[in-house]
Amino acid sequence: MLTALAPGLGAAPALCRAAATASLVRWLSTAASNGNKLQVVLEPLDGHNEGIFFLSLSRPEARNSIGRQFLRELKECLYTVSQERTTRCVVVRSTVPGVFCAGADLKERAVMSQAETAQFVRELREAFNQLDALPMPTVAVVDGFALGGGAELALACDVRVAGRDAQFAFPETRLGIIPGAGGTQRLPRIVGTSRAKELIFTGRRIDMHDAVKMGLADHAADETGAEDVALNLARDIARGGPLALRLAKQAISLGGELDLNSGLKLEEACYAQVIPTKDRQEGLAAFAEKRQPKFTGE
Repeated sequence: MLTALAPGLGAAPALCRAAATASLVRWLSTAASNGNKLQVVLEPLDGHNEGIFFLSLSRPEARNSIGRQFLRELKECLYTVSQERTTRCVVVRSTVPGVFCAGADLKERAVMSQAETAQFVRELREAFNQLDALPMPTVAVVDGFALGGGAELALACDVRVAGRDAQFAFPETRLGIIPGAGGTQRLPRIVGTSRAKELIFTGRRIDMHDAVKMGLADHAADETGAEDVALNLARDIARGGPLALRLAKQAISLGGELDLNSGLKLEEACYAQVIPTKDRQEGLAAFAEKRQPKFTGE
């Protein structure tokens, strides 16, 4: 029943960890041989962070603004990690101090034709939809400015951690435009319609405390670094089985668009897919033996 909703989730996704890593290595090598400095980087962690990926925004000279190269690399990273069978969580962070993402690259945008602008915004919306639809949970680390498209990027993640320097804003109306990469749709679903209207109409900035108060952010990292808080959360998430996490995310995300009875049927269909898995058997065995389970995503 659920196959039509999530093709491939009943079995492992097409590429195993080794294949996905090999794909990533080939992509990094190609970029390096072309003399390009990567603006978005995907990095698998290991040790006690096994099962977690960093997706790092690294364009310091432009405050992580989103241009053509940035968008292309973001889509490559999202495609690569989406194929990874055993990933439990993706942490989206910035390596640039004081900024998460400053939004669109307005210098590039200024020389685009109307048709090119429309196409770029369409591709940006598709990329954020791609992030939203990643099968595994995602955590955004916002410690600095998340403006316009940068705030929309954070909204496309499942959970947001705000640092002490976090500043969220949707300033598009002050530029004569509107949020075009999901902001008018995701923001009201997260903070409520009237609050979203206020934020988009005024373009005012929201700090860490207000972001948490209104639900725009889920965690405030006021005494610990935001990345540390996000990693602790990711480790808690990574204790779950990869298939269970993916099906739980799907049940919640899709169920939120359904009436209760239809949502319960969706939950039943999702649960049916975990019953025959090796991970479920491993979870039961680990509980009986009072040890940590070793999930394989099968």
